[in-house]
Amino acid sequence: QVQVVESGGGLVKAGGSLRLSCAASGRTFSSLTMAWFRQAPGKEREFVASIGWNDGETNYAEHVRGRFTISRDNAKNTAYLQMDSLKPEDTAVYYCASDWTVSYSYTGARGYDYWGQGTQVTVSS
Repeated sequence: QVQVVESGGGLVKAGGSLRLSCAASGRTFSSLTMAWFRQAPGKEREFVASIGWNDGETNYAEHVRGRFTISRDNAKNTAYLQMDSLKPEDTAVYYCASDWTVSYSYTGARGYDYWGQGTQVTVSS
């Protein structure tokens, strides 16, 4: 079992920045692929970014590439999502997901077995 806890959401104006954190425990953190997904009201959950356990390879959804940065600190058992140049359309509940059987290149939610409770990000215009 892996426990996942997100933090760092909030309200920010368009063009601003937020950093989300995701702490995972219950398994060797360095063996986990970590990912962020988001879900806006009335929409399906969508992939945002992921980072692999081996060499920290990253993958981004097209709509956030160049604005968001995913990273990890294995010593702190924590992954991060730095979000810059935020837009109102980035408003959603952001979820952290982890698994040791998923490649960083995989963008589907179904492959991840361990999820956090979500953190709200609201971007005002």
